This record gives sequence, C-alpha cells and structure tokens, in this order.
Amino acid sequence: MRRLGRFGPMAGLMAAAVLCMAAASDPAERLADPAQEARARTLFAQVRCMMCQNESIDDSEAPIAHDLRMAVRRQVAQGKTDAEIRTFLVARFGQFVMLKPSFNGETALLWAGPLAVLLGGGALLFGLLRRRIPGEHLADEGLSAEEEARVQAILNDKADV
Repeated sequence: MRRLGRFGPMAGLMAAAVLCMAAASDPAERLADPAQEARARTLFAQVRCMMCQNESIDDSEAPIAHDLRMAVRRQVAQGKTDAEIRTFLVARFGQFVMLKPSFNGETALLWAGPLAVLLGGGALLFGLLRRRIPGEHLADEGLSAEEEARVQAILNDKADV
C-alpha cells in the first residue's frame, strides 16, 4: 500500500473506471439505430431500479434493471414516444418507478411536503423568537410600591448582618 504513494488515488480512480466499463450494457443488446439507443439511454436515466431504489436502471446491474432496459429498448424500437413509454412503466410499477415523479394528486404530498416542513419550521421559529424578544408595546413598568418596600427591607436586613 505504501508503494502506491501519491499514485494511490489515481489507481483507485482507474480501478473504478474499469469497473464502470465492465458494468456497461452488452453491445449485443443495444439498438442498431444510434438515435434510438440515445433515446433509450435518456429514458434509462429517468427510471428507478426497483431493487436498488436509489439508482437509475442505467446505473444498476440488478436483473430487474436489465429487464426494464430491454423493455424500454423494445418499445423504442417499436416507435413509441417517450411519454408512452413512461406511461407504460408507471402503469405497471407505479409512480415510484420514475426517479422524478410527475406532479399529480398521488404525488402532491411528495412535492409539497418539503416546502410545508420548511414553511412550518420558519413559522415556529418566528413565533418562538417573537415571544422571546420583548416588543415595543411591552413597557418596563418597574416595581410596585409594595415590591420596592420589600426589596428595601431585604437590603436593610443584609446591611445589618
């Protein structure tokens, strides 16, 4: 390990690059038309691997990701539009299959949730700070005559001791 020295990070990057190339799709599976293959690859990047859940099917080597890539390629080869292919995938797997789900009644909470949490937290913080810092409408009234007499009595008792 010590022999690698300053070339260690470079060796790591090279190994990662080789592994990424090895993980690339089989050229035999690719579409013959480069434009169709480019369209399919664009769609791959938008579809979530149902097994990995945090990767697109373009990045995943899971068997289901392979099956989804093949299904997308078949539909691209059949001449279906990107919207039709996305609709097919959503109908079959639900909105979860898309890495960026569309905004509709089912996903409204998903899209609006972070904004609602942010606004709610801001309102709570504002309320807490407002209660903590006295405003101009709260004048310093001072001590009442009775309280003033009590303080003087306590101070006189302390002075005698």
